[in-house]
Amino acid sequence: MKKDKYLKELTIADTQKRNGDNNKKDVMKIQSWLSLYAIQHPESGTVTGIDGDFGPAMEKAVKNFQNAIGESPTGIVTTQLFEKLCEGMKEAFEKPLKSTSLRNAIVEAAENHLKNAPFELEIQGQSNCGPWVRAYMDDHEGTPWYWCMGFAQTILDQAASAVGKDFRSLMPLTYSCDTVGTTGLNKGLLTRYQSVRNNPSVMKPGDFFLLQKSSNDWTHTGIIISANNDVIETIEGNTNQAGSRNGIAVLKRTRNFRKSLLDVFSIEPLV
Repeated sequence: MKKDKYLKELTIADTQKRNGDNNKKDVMKIQSWLSLYAIQHPESGTVTGIDGDFGPAMEKAVKNFQNAIGESPTGIVTTQLFEKLCEGMKEAFEKPLKSTSLRNAIVEAAENHLKNAPFELEIQGQSNCGPWVRAYMDDHEGTPWYWCMGFAQTILDQAASAVGKDFRSLMPLTYSCDTVGTTGLNKGLLTRYQSVRNNPSVMKPGDFFLLQKSSNDWTHTGIIISANNDVIETIEGNTNQAGSRNGIAVLKRTRNFRKSLLDVFSIEPLV
């Protein structure tokens, strides 16, 4: 993969513990994963502040995590325990893809990520933060860093790499919907929403949708999983139940493409 910053999120330098010689960044990483664990396990009691301070509250959150996974509650985070905290990301990025066609591989990779519940966190007053955001956005995070394109390109990169291709021959590495939309126009790969409505067969699994604000301004993107009748199914990053471009998670959505301004970027040249 060309986008490999996720590897930084899977390791800490050394054991971290209360009153130990701790690394603040590693402690914040642990705190982030403890909070992410609680999103999937709200009864676990692992939510804690993300401030780099390994105090009594964090020690208790660590013990709660250890209890939840059936380990002795020492309150100490070894490198081995940390691997268990972030194993969902490792699976999402590194589970071998079974699909041999690019389109199927994109769908498979997107579904693998979805199953592992990528969420953003708010850290020190900033949204669009946390291990998943940094992984998708090549170590960038913070309120200005909308991560829908970062997610979509990560999936494309992962799938293309699995079948021996480089996604950058199709589009540049970018976090901008506008850059991808403009690239699609210049290469003749972008179908406007009016044409999509008239001929839905142009949409295929693995293609990107781009939500149009104006003819040269796109505000959100995601991966098309299927298209049937008036509806497409998608997997999108940085979205929510309302379909926002600045939501909180990776979600599978259904969209009525006849009532939305959804242009479609075709990945066909890479297939």
